[in-house]
Amino acid sequence: MFSTVLVANRGEIAVRVMNTLRRLGIRSVAVYTDADADTRHVHEADLAVHVPNYLSIEDMVRAARETGAQAVHPGYGFLAENASFARACAEAGVVFIGPPVAAIEAMGDKIAAKATVSAAGVPVVPGLAEPDDFSAAAAEVGYPLLLKPSAGGGGKGMRLVTDPADLAAAVESAQREARAAFGDDRLLLERFVTTPRHIEIQVLADAHGTVLHLGERECSLQRRHQKIVEEAPSVLLDEATRERMGAAAVEAARSVGYTGAGTVEFIVSDKAPDEFFFMEMNTRLQVEHPVTELVTGLDLVEWQVRVAAGEALSFDQEDIRLNGHAVEARVYAEDPARGFIPTGGTVLDLHEPSDVRVDSWLQPGTNVTSNYDPMLAKVVAWGPDRASALQRLDRALADTAVLGLTTNIPFLRALLADEDVRNGRLNTELVERRLDELVSAEVPEEFFVAAALDRVLDLLPSGDVVDPWDVPSGWRLGGRGGVTMRLKAGDAEELVRVEGLPDNATVVVGEGEPVRVSAVRRGNSLEVRYPGEFRRYRRAGEWLCREGRAVAVGERPNLLATHGEATEGGPVVSPMPGTVLVVKVAPGERVTAGAPLLVVEAMKMEHTLVAPVDGVVREVRVQAGQQVALDEVLAVVTPEADE
Repeated sequence: MFSTVLVANRGEIAVRVMNTLRRLGIRSVAVYTDADADTRHVHEADLAVHVPNYLSIEDMVRAARETGAQAVHPGYGFLAENASFARACAEAGVVFIGPPVAAIEAMGDKIAAKATVSAAGVPVVPGLAEPDDFSAAAAEVGYPLLLKPSAGGGGKGMRLVTDPADLAAAVESAQREARAAFGDDRLLLERFVTTPRHIEIQVLADAHGTVLHLGERECSLQRRHQKIVEEAPSVLLDEATRERMGAAAVEAARSVGYTGAGTVEFIVSDKAPDEFFFMEMNTRLQVEHPVTELVTGLDLVEWQVRVAAGEALSFDQEDIRLNGHAVEARVYAEDPARGFIPTGGTVLDLHEPSDVRVDSWLQPGTNVTSNYDPMLAKVVAWGPDRASALQRLDRALADTAVLGLTTNIPFLRALLADEDVRNGRLNTELVERRLDELVSAEVPEEFFVAAALDRVLDLLPSGDVVDPWDVPSGWRLGGRGGVTMRLKAGDAEELVRVEGLPDNATVVVGEGEPVRVSAVRRGNSLEVRYPGEFRRYRRAGEWLCREGRAVAVGERPNLLATHGEATEGGPVVSPMPGTVLVVKVAPGERVTAGAPLLVVEAMKMEHTLVAPVDGVVREVRVQAGQQVALDEVLAVVTPEADE
């Protein structure tokens, strides 16, 4: 067994791998960039080494050799499926905790992978690779079709095309994103399976000829081809189909001499659940691996390490039993109400549930930037059956508080409450189809009530002797007038009046009905009693959190006088902090509403910004490669009527 292992990754996966290494008595080495110098994975490692970036093969190998690491665990993302990295490790005498180089190369290229597994008898989705003429290829494959980067995964660079008129723009965008993410812009076109379900099989193989499957995971709840909620097992498969799919996954792994943990992904139409097609094989640990661990009782990272150290698997296929049900939700730094744009900020306060599994890299003070993937944590619940697992996951998300940045937790809870999700009627189109019902920009009135009481508590004088004139009661001749303030939360703004003191107050939000409440602070909590109801909010600065919903409610004494003018002027602002990739227009150009103007990238995701009105581009304030801030004005389009 190894004595020292370097973890060539960051964030929650680095923390998760180190947990297993610690249990096995193996010394862990972290790597970090300038942006990650004070993050959790650095603090939890036995030793930490600075690297310029997480994609430098030379620096990763140097760090392993200088720290005496006999092996490197790549996690997922970054260099995890990079054959050149695995080869460099071998040349340096360092064990790569993953499959052989040949297996990575065979499965890392989707085009080659389809040919390899097809030859092994595994069914594949009809499609064409690297066409010279995309229009002709698309006509042959048929619409709807899916553009997929040959060299990558994780939904990056994938585009669904339903109309031939959209093909050219989709190819351009897919190639640009694939080139940026994987350094390879080759694409393949595949037939898009209608009402598709995404089901994957976890495989585990040693170097002694044993290849096993550990059952399936259902990953059909997706947004922009990015998984959101995953579970094991799938309610779609019967035992016979499960065995057939598992056997196909084993054959796919055998066809490339695979060792270690890997995942074979299949697409299945819910109209024909006994018919499945190979999509790709991920030659690494998957983000969603915890659900398999919870239903099998196996630590996949431990077996990755043991297999890499030369050990044989100590169990056979008949020993694998799926016990109960597990569901995982990915917590992202993103704002669903604004098109799921990545967010960022400093974690002011944090509370994570203790009665379920949480894989996280967060701690108070963590700075979440646009440099990396926006995933913050994974909340994973197990139950003896699917209904209980879903219920436990929902309560765990309600008990999760991340103050300082906007997350997708309210969206996750809405998704888990969806009737089709509850009943297992899943497919990869469900989220997009129900998006308007699942996403709300509306801030519940209770947050304005709680925030107003919190600010009045800030105004209360302290000390043994209190001057009554210092008490913020709104007293005046003829009676108390109350305290009035203008509060903002997201895009919402309300005038709130508090009459009386927080221990016995009446609060009016906007033109709403008066609410009788009382409030008290206990540590970093604000306790508010409504008639017949008690609610506790976790608080930090302007942020309040209750039932998993975190809201920043700040004071705005005056409305911005220029807001209306700016709206009429048609400014185009950055929806997130990020980098300008492409500027498609120049000052003086005439554009129509909806025409693409710029492309901004953040956390490896592209966002195209469009003209808000018909008119003329008056200003372009940025250039390609420039860093921009949230709500920064990038361009100004003057409406035709103003010209």
